[in-house]
Amino acid sequence: MVETKSRKPSWLKIRPSTDRDFSIIKNALRRRGLVSVCEEARCPNMAECWKEQETATFMVMGDTCTRGCKFCAIRTARIGRPLDPKEPEKLADAIAEMNLHYAVITSVDRDDLPDQGAGHFAACIRAIRKARPDTHIEALIPDFRGERERLREIIKARPDVIAHNVETVPRLQQDVRDPRASYAQSLNVLRTIKELDPTIRSKTSLMLGLGETAEEVASVMKDLREAGCDILTLGQYLRPGNRFLEVKEYVHPEQFERYRKQGETLGFLYVASGPLVRSSYRAGELFREHLLGESGQETGQPLLDRPSEERTAPTTAGEVIPSPET
Repeated sequence: MVETKSRKPSWLKIRPSTDRDFSIIKNALRRRGLVSVCEEARCPNMAECWKEQETATFMVMGDTCTRGCKFCAIRTARIGRPLDPKEPEKLADAIAEMNLHYAVITSVDRDDLPDQGAGHFAACIRAIRKARPDTHIEALIPDFRGERERLREIIKARPDVIAHNVETVPRLQQDVRDPRASYAQSLNVLRTIKELDPTIRSKTSLMLGLGETAEEVASVMKDLREAGCDILTLGQYLRPGNRFLEVKEYVHPEQFERYRKQGETLGFLYVASGPLVRSSYRAGELFREHLLGESGQETGQPLLDRPSEERTAPTTAGEVIPSPET
């Protein structure tokens, strides 16, 4: 079932109570001049992820990207802002103050830097490890032009999960992403991560509603598994403004559920699939549910190898706050 692109369907308009107080998290960020992607992107799942200091996503290396993808509202320029050498320490201090269980670290693309920012990104991970050893870390990285040594730097910093998003199906890549990005390059990043260290969990995300077909989504899932990708998220693309790509269709929650089951059948460790799911959707909660045993150590056990009662589907779209109307 598909609803027209001219109006948002009912499953994207339900607004639950927003009476939770997140001042501790917000103040920890403001005092250090740090950026939370949760707030910057007006993520529909912020309240759900921030509850009990479960998960938050931070953007490092400035707020200016050297690429210009057609779905992303982040400002762009040929040269980004100067790196803050104290950012790794500030980030680690904030996460410790927030008592955060799971931190997702992402960044803009920095093609203007000699190492594309890989060294700074890795320094942020190491600083968090030192200040807050019990916090699980997910690194949502740029493609670093597919350069093996840049990926090796990130792996050596020892995040628990390394994510890199393929974003859309191969046919739509040129319409959606910056010309310097490609499906083949992103797939190679995910493959290289597993080649360099098979023990690190890899993850990716797809935006739906851009004109892809169910057959194309299924084909991408197979490509991802062949590349060794462990974790998959699928969510509805929502247009951030009039100058960005239009939504071609609003994918029904039942179709998202079918995709989730397809992904599990293919052997992903877990799949989060729903209209308001984003790349770091409930990342800490799902990591704990599906990858950690009672001892707190990784089980590495795929969902299909577990009793059916242990498989937990993502919450429905009606339980989170949708993005503002555009």
